[in-house]
Amino acid sequence: MRTRLAATIGLMAVLLAAPASAGTAADLASPAKKEIAMQLVSSAENSSLDWRAQYRYIEDIGDGRGYTAGIIGFCSGTGDMLEVVRTYAKARPRNRLARFLPALRRVNGTASHRGLGRRFVTAWRRAAKDKAFQRAQNRERDSVYFNPSVKLAKSDGLGALGQFAYYDAAVVHGFSGMQGIRMRAVGAAQTPSAGGDEVAYLDTFLDERVVEMKKEAAHEDVTRIETAQRRFLRERNLALDPPLRWSVYGDDYSIAG
Repeated sequence: MRTRLAATIGLMAVLLAAPASAGTAADLASPAKKEIAMQLVSSAENSSLDWRAQYRYIEDIGDGRGYTAGIIGFCSGTGDMLEVVRTYAKARPRNRLARFLPALRRVNGTASHRGLGRRFVTAWRRAAKDKAFQRAQNRERDSVYFNPSVKLAKSDGLGALGQFAYYDAAVVHGFSGMQGIRMRAVGAAQTPSAGGDEVAYLDTFLDERVVEMKKEAAHEDVTRIETAQRRFLRERNLALDPPLRWSVYGDDYSIAG
């Protein structure tokens, strides 16, 4: 992780060299910005910009959370996968995944696959073709991760980049985990709504996010922060306006203007 001095020097140089893209004028919830947010997360979670192809994604990545699946990595061990399947069952009571609800309740909070296994994986992938299942994933993403993260970021006076930084942190650490990162950042720097500088605050938030990421072996690679979000910050692209260029895990991505 960069030292605080190096970060400050780097950002001061950029401040002098380039104008800022207005952060507070950009709303991540607008259709165009939300599409960008989904692509950015997918590049880190699935090594692809095609986030809609990830409805069928499912595997155990060995992080102690059981199966990770879907468009933002819902987990059998953290409860959000259970909520997705519950929502789907309300829309399609006879769906392929409904029979696994008792097993999902039992494994919640663990890394276990008991009662799930290959049949569950196959059922998840087949269900992904159903629009009702896709809507169930979208609903969980929005209600638990995207909407509350964007709302909190807006209350802190942050533009689209800051809103995305909060959302991406919530995807990986849960909304409460993101709040913990924010609290540490607020203890070291003022949010724009409290009179602080947006760039300086976001730099501090990303520093704290790196610290949190490195607490788990599965998240030791922090390129989704350092060569993506931090890059946008150095470019002063607070509105997250395309064209965007970034890299994650050594792979390069771009979104044209």
